[in-house]
Amino acid sequence: MNKEKTHVAYMRDIKFLSYAFGRSNVKCQFYIHVDSVKKMKSKIRELTSRNNGWSYEYRKQRLTWYIRGWLNYFKLAGLKSRIKEWDGWLRDRIRMCIWKSWKRVRTRYRNLKKLIPDGNRVRMAAFCRKKYWRMASHPTVQAALSDERLLRAGYPTFKMYYHPVFKG
Repeated sequence: MNKEKTHVAYMRDIKFLSYAFGRSNVKCQFYIHVDSVKKMKSKIRELTSRNNGWSYEYRKQRLTWYIRGWLNYFKLAGLKSRIKEWDGWLRDRIRMCIWKSWKRVRTRYRNLKKLIPDGNRVRMAAFCRKKYWRMASHPTVQAALSDERLLRAGYPTFKMYYHPVFKG
C-alpha cells in the first residue's frame, strides 16, 4: 500500500482519475475535480493564446480535438449546469483571438463594418483603446462576432459535443 496516496478523507476531497465524488440525495455521484477544471481552462488558454500565430483553421481543429476528448473522458460526471458558463468563456477567448488578429484600427474598422452596418458603433469600437480581453466582451464586438457567426465559422462549443456524448 502506498502511504502517500492512501488516507482517510471526506468523499468530496478525494481525487481519483481526475474525478471527485459526492452525494446527491441518496446516491453517490461523479463530479469533475476542481483541479481538473483548472487544468482544462489552462489548456484552453494555451490553445487560444494571443501570441501563438496559429491560423483560424488550425486553432479550430486543436480546440475541437481537445474539447471532444475532454468531454468524452468526463462523460460520467454531471456537466449540464456548467456547460453554458464554459461556452460563454470559450467564445470570449475566441473573440479575443480574432480581435488581436485584426491588429490595426483600419482593419478592425473594415471588418466590423462588414459585419455591422451601424457606422457610429463600429467607429467607437474600432478606435477603442481597451485591451483584447476587455474588447472581447464589448457589445459591438459581441454583436459582430456573435455566437451564431462563430458556430457558422466552425468554432467548437462544449454544448455541441456534450449532448451527443451524454447518456444520462
